[in-house]
Amino acid sequence: MTRRVAAIDCGTNSIRLLVADLDPAAGTLVDLDRRMQIVRLGQGVDKTGRLAPEALERTFAACREYAKAIDELGAERVRFVATSASRDAENRDVFRAGVREILGVEPEVISGDEEAALSFTGATREIAGTGAVETPYLVVDIGGGSTEFVLGDDRPEAARSVDIGCVRMTERHLRADPPTQDQIAAAITDVEAAIARAAEVVPMDRARTLVGLAGSVTTVAGITLELPEYDSTTIHHARLTLDQVRAVTARLLASTHAERAAIPVLHPGRVDVIGAGALVLRTIMERTGLTEVVVSEHDILDGIAWSLAEDPEPEGE
Repeated sequence: MTRRVAAIDCGTNSIRLLVADLDPAAGTLVDLDRRMQIVRLGQGVDKTGRLAPEALERTFAACREYAKAIDELGAERVRFVATSASRDAENRDVFRAGVREILGVEPEVISGDEEAALSFTGATREIAGTGAVETPYLVVDIGGGSTEFVLGDDRPEAARSVDIGCVRMTERHLRADPPTQDQIAAAITDVEAAIARAAEVVPMDRARTLVGLAGSVTTVAGITLELPEYDSTTIHHARLTLDQVRAVTARLLASTHAERAAIPVLHPGRVDVIGAGALVLRTIMERTGLTEVVVSEHDILDGIAWSLAEDPEPEGE
């Protein structure tokens, strides 16, 4: 039976909406509305431990737009998932109350492990069983505040979330424009240590296919493919080699803000953090020995939607 659901993923850098018709029996997901806004909810959280008032207002403004779209399309169920920034913030109750008032649902500030499992489902559901790639998959979701590592075949077997995201690494290390070699070296050391922590739980050496998710990865793909504008259809399931990722990373880390802003496929909200995101991806590939990444446009947002289509109705809903 087809169900119309709405999924919202609120991360450190962006907030995204998916309204879709899903048929669990057929394994199909049909987009009705998929959109994203850069709100930078995690602005300064790594330093202050609090969500900034201006960041909250940007996020609430996006929520008001999303509430209108959800109402117009008549979604049966809505799930709002919040990740790294709101997990870390002292004043997350202000965030929760604002979302509840606007959307009428309780925002779920999920654990890193649950975030990883949802990302895995969203990324692999459509390619599982096709034989197009070897398994197990190592799904890597590079967000603004954290990166999730998930290993599995038809379902997650091991997962770990670590605090290396494009916003966090930029704010912590890559503050110059362009960043200095010392700053880049410090960032690499930080990322390598986080990968080692993740590897204590996730046996990455068993992976046969690296699947990369989220805006940093898809943007690196768009730059590699030299797209004149962002094209999700072309980017979805593109395959990038380690050499290609190295070349784009070197270009981004050597560029000024103005030079990065001139790249056609690069969203304005990612201009200041894309170098860090590319660096995280490159370092993961180098440390795991996986020399190709399959880029997926489907990620935690799709996983949230699938959870709504397949879970039983909550009591009282």
